[in-house]
Amino acid sequence: MDMKYFDAHTHVNFAAYDEDREETIERAKEAGVVMNVVGTQRDTSVSAVELANKYENVYATIGLHPIHTSKSYHDEKELGPSFAKASEGKEGFMSRGERFDRSAYEELGKNPRVIAIGECGLDYYRCDESTKETQKKVFVEHIEIANRLKKPLMLHIRDAYDDALEILKAHAKVKGDTHFFAGDWQTAKKFLDFGFTLSFTGVLTFTHDYDEVVKNTPLDMLLSETDAPYVTPVPHRGKRNEPAYVVEVVRAIARIRNQDFDEIATQLIENAQRVFSVA
Repeated sequence: MDMKYFDAHTHVNFAAYDEDREETIERAKEAGVVMNVVGTQRDTSVSAVELANKYENVYATIGLHPIHTSKSYHDEKELGPSFAKASEGKEGFMSRGERFDRSAYEELGKNPRVIAIGECGLDYYRCDESTKETQKKVFVEHIEIANRLKKPLMLHIRDAYDDALEILKAHAKVKGDTHFFAGDWQTAKKFLDFGFTLSFTGVLTFTHDYDEVVKNTPLDMLLSETDAPYVTPVPHRGKRNEPAYVVEVVRAIARIRNQDFDEIATQLIENAQRVFSVA
């Protein structure tokens, strides 16, 4: 298909799309959007690969999100309302605290439609201090799989940029993307200097918090993403996000950088093709 835009990180494998997943993917295809569907646990990684095998505009990334390395409470959009019943009256569903099965993920990652390993990394936002070492151990195991398969990493880092970079420098032989980058310019430079791209979401359409980073990052080191079903961009705020809306992220990047939209769109596609080896 004619790829006009690349959604570097989306979750149409999540329960939020159970009623209209095929239609959502078709709307993206009609808009010229090729997407990278990202797994966060074993089952959502498997479903990401199944979608990639089925649809020409879908690729997959497989991994265990750092928040799922221990039991905790999260948004039901990921695995559905049935998990809310297990949360003992608390909001959202209960993460199962999955034990990382390295061999299973590595075997899944061998599929040619899998273009990256992740989302993996460190998330200190709500974690208990005792879970940090588990997160670090699982992060290293993801990196080792990526090294062996020679596939890029899809990083999830929240409130842990320095620790994550230290681990990457010690173990990573591959590069990849820093998903939903939310640090300052000084932090951004560290990841750019290490060879990792930065991807941005629809948050650019309703806050100026990341304008400095978007302006200063070399254009060939930027990627667009939706992180759907989350962070829906203007003018679709209030609705569930979806990959077709990634065009609004591209528009925001062009606006912030004061550059031609078509020039930005073309370069972002070239960046995706380079980073993820997609056609």
